[in-house]
Amino acid sequence: MAAAAPAPRIINSPYPVGYSSSFVTDDPKNAESLLGLWKDWDNGNLSAHKDMFADSVEMHFSNGFVMRASRDSILHSGQSERDKLASAVSTVDAIIAVKATDKNEHWALIWGKEVDTDKKGKKDSAFVQETWRFNNDGKADLMFQYRQDAVPKK
Repeated sequence: MAAAAPAPRIINSPYPVGYSSSFVTDDPKNAESLLGLWKDWDNGNLSAHKDMFADSVEMHFSNGFVMRASRDSILHSGQSERDKLASAVSTVDAIIAVKATDKNEHWALIWGKEVDTDKKGKKDSAFVQETWRFNNDGKADLMFQYRQDAVPKK
């Protein structure tokens, strides 16, 4: 029998924490789903992970665009964006699955780099950080994305 995980230590913050500061490591299945989705992006086939998404999804992209739509609309929009690229190559620097114990919510956080090549051969690279929430059925329903150009724009 596995030992129970220790209770999270309360973080003493001089700032009010608006969402939660009570996280513990969670089952890796959601992180593995997210890794599969990133690989599907690289391969140009987002429909391979269609079942990863909840019926309704909210996505906050790094450019400020927010999309709240059905799974099918989210996938169609994402595939349309991916189809504009000749290739995408991602590398993963870190990934972790966590649970917000005070909210009973499951999250997967991923950090990496994406190098995109458009159809004219122009490359663009960025460091990417995404935070994905998964419902209790293991379906992604919320995502926050942050990007930093790997090479500063002139």
